[in-house]
Amino acid sequence: MSKSRRASGFEEYMECRNLMELKITCIPGDGIGPEIVAEAKKVLDAVAKKYGHDMQYTDILMGGASIDVHGVPLTDEAVATAKSADAVLMGSIGGDTTTSPWYKLPPNLRPEAGLLGIRKALNLFANLRPAVLYEELAQACPLKQEISETGFDMLIMRELTGGLYFGERKTVEENGVRKAIDTLTYDENEIRRIAVKGFDIARKRRKKVTSVDKANVLDSSRLWRAVVEEVAKDYPDVTLEHMLVDNCAMQLVKDPAQFDVILTENMFGDILSDEASMVTGSIGMLASASLNDTKFGLYEPSHGSAPDIAGKDMANPIATILSASMMLRYSFDLDKEADAIDGAVKQVLRDGYRTGDIMSEGCEKVGCKRMSDLIVERVK
Repeated sequence: MSKSRRASGFEEYMECRNLMELKITCIPGDGIGPEIVAEAKKVLDAVAKKYGHDMQYTDILMGGASIDVHGVPLTDEAVATAKSADAVLMGSIGGDTTTSPWYKLPPNLRPEAGLLGIRKALNLFANLRPAVLYEELAQACPLKQEISETGFDMLIMRELTGGLYFGERKTVEENGVRKAIDTLTYDENEIRRIAVKGFDIARKRRKKVTSVDKANVLDSSRLWRAVVEEVAKDYPDVTLEHMLVDNCAMQLVKDPAQFDVILTENMFGDILSDEASMVTGSIGMLASASLNDTKFGLYEPSHGSAPDIAGKDMANPIATILSASMMLRYSFDLDKEADAIDGAVKQVLRDGYRTGDIMSEGCEKVGCKRMSDLIVERVK
């Protein structure tokens, strides 16, 4: 064998080897966060053992846990550790706003300021919120039975760092009348990068993008629509449709099964993702991710820190486990491994196991640890 062929083979081996070493920074956080992150790690370790990967975890403090130790919700050292990883898996941040001493601090020193800080430091501009109605949980859906029985599986891709929430704002008084001004601004580069993310992810799903805007009224939406159409030309295998935001809000409750990837700007995405999560009827099942312009992402459950049940083995770990699945799919391109986790979750539900938040008649109630053990047993 020639030296060049031997070198090529060695390089391929090293490339494969590096792909199997997954560096993950974990943020257990507050409340039930440490419990659910521990159970997600358990499932990831089972997948790593089955598929030959090496999961390398580094834990950092953020939120209230960081305040208790360092006096601030996020340290520069924690940010540096997060940046050095391939992805970040987070539990939950915050506590009881009425009783926790954390909320007697100035706003910039409260737990949630850490979350805003790390999103900015990591340049996370794309927020992904899946909304899935599992057949086994259809009774929790608030929609009519003829709608819920068909099920749905959509993903809302929300631009996270631009638009109305980040535009110039002020309140002035003119002629004795108070007037508030908020500015909605997007440039084509901000729109293009979120559109590319949306189409890339649609390729991993059912290859359909619904771009949501208000192009009949807003200039920013007309630019949004034009840039999305430009990006779509590079994805001939993905179907693009446009929908006005008011119609989309209606369609989410009328026919949610029509959607695959909903691509939209910051404020519209904020509202529509909350609507979609409530349509599923089980927020404890919903994962989320925030991505930057590389493969890097921060993955977390959509629910809060639930301090009232912290430490009682009552939390539902499934949203965090599904967030870990998203991490494997979108940051590491490990689709088979992600499918294995998703399939195990579905099988556990099919077998009739439930945590308290999704409990229904005829099912067996289990705790946080037992639920993850059951999922591990079904990883194939």
